[in-house]
Amino acid sequence: MGFHETRFPTAVSFGSLGGPERRTEIVTLASGHEERNTPWAHSRRRYDAGLGVKTLDELADLIAFFEARRGRLHGFRWKDWTDCKSCPPSQQPAFSDQVIGSGDGETTDFQLVKEYVSGGESYRRPITKPVAGSVLVGRNGVALTEGADWMLDPATGIVTLAMAPADGSVITAGFEFDVPVRFDSDAIRISAVGFAAGEVPDVPVVEVRV
Repeated sequence: MGFHETRFPTAVSFGSLGGPERRTEIVTLASGHEERNTPWAHSRRRYDAGLGVKTLDELADLIAFFEARRGRLHGFRWKDWTDCKSCPPSQQPAFSDQVIGSGDGETTDFQLVKEYVSGGESYRRPITKPVAGSVLVGRNGVALTEGADWMLDPATGIVTLAMAPADGSVITAGFEFDVPVRFDSDAIRISAVGFAAGEVPDVPVVEVRV
């Protein structure tokens, strides 16, 4: 079991269906009221890659990718076209997009995160698979220089600053990112005749914790 730092064919993922799911446990009391709880701190994303296959060549690419990952054995990167940036989809990432931490005079490592805000509530999602070359980092509203001021581990999403920021300093970042996933089936079943007739292969993909 391992994780391959390679991205699923984006032409196929562009047409896929999927998104986040939560696990909520609900108990209905005798009064009719409910008690709701969740064992998950973070959502988990699921996709159907088969819906994005439009040509036999794309199907061949999908099968090759599936075989190279040994089915469900190895994880890989997936671009979720509806949620792949630190900013709105129509904009370009900026170093001020997301607050990833504050200085304490000692800490130099900061995990990339994306915050989702609605109706006064928020959720901070750890970003563990940023796209190399897309990450921008700032401190107190000033852009920092990659290499001289900070380094990125693209396999974990951890930004390491060259010097620990002073107490109270605000560290921000902008980035593009992938979702760590694996296939959720060890089989792909499709025929050329059925595909030509409009049959869509069932290729489930599920997010993994890394």
